[in-house]
Amino acid sequence: MLEENPGFSIARVALGCGNFGGVGSAPEFFGQGLTEDQAFELMDAAWEVGIDWFDSADAYGGGRSERAIGRWMASRGVRPRLTTKTFNPMEAGADHGLKPDRIARQLRSNPDVPLAETFGAFGAARADGSIGAYGVSNFDARQLESALAAGSPVAVQNSYSLLARQDEPELLPLCAERGLAYLAFGPLAGGWLTGIYRRDVPYPAGSRMTQRPEPYREFVSRQTFDTLDELQVIAARRGTSLAGLALGWLLADERVTQVVIGPDRPEHLAPVAEALRHPVTGDDRTKIQAAVARSHREDVP
Repeated sequence: MLEENPGFSIARVALGCGNFGGVGSAPEFFGQGLTEDQAFELMDAAWEVGIDWFDSADAYGGGRSERAIGRWMASRGVRPRLTTKTFNPMEAGADHGLKPDRIARQLRSNPDVPLAETFGAFGAARADGSIGAYGVSNFDARQLESALAAGSPVAVQNSYSLLARQDEPELLPLCAERGLAYLAFGPLAGGWLTGIYRRDVPYPAGSRMTQRPEPYREFVSRQTFDTLDELQVIAARRGTSLAGLALGWLLADERVTQVVIGPDRPEHLAPVAEALRHPVTGDDRTKIQAAVARSHREDVP
């Protein structure tokens, strides 16, 4: 529950739909990713296990993600709660940004724009019922402070995982202090926390490291593989997969309001069930933190 928005609640887990018809918002991958049939199968499976919050963006797959969700809703007669985002172009060379008229247009179908103007458009959309609330994404603490001075965002959505913990020193405490929801995308670090990447072994075809490796290159190190080895041992002792351990660690953090998962197939939902059945507490959390901390210390020259 959000302190500044009584009655507005956010589900603990959301289905990330960035791979429906593409790989996120990258125009070079529009038309790839999951087919609509595969997306329908995944949404069916998520709905069946109780995941009723879907996360998308207007530019995911060049619009294919939102269209797939809409067609699935119409065919199934159900209405999940939705998070969507806008900024990136819908096709290569098209306009992008956060100008109020563009926001209004994207809701109906630039970083240099003052936040007050952007939030004015979101405020108008909330007033007319087009959206229930608005937030920001990929903001650091300083940017979030500016956002709070300019408007009333209720949430921030950033990449956060056992391997990407840049928001711990400043942003997470700020969210807690100001009563903002913190939504974590990339909880498995592009597959690194699933165990699919091995030392001295080529990356699996179709993995993020063969499609869009740029956000994850920082993990390519001996220290990361050492950390993964330690985490695998902890996961095996607990009777879960590495992915289940990583999701359980996030779900055990009260500062994290929602974890946005991005599976490719229905069976990839299994680690969510593992995480919920085997919550990470006490001694295990201490061991997990210690394994990751050792890696961070060794990365320092």
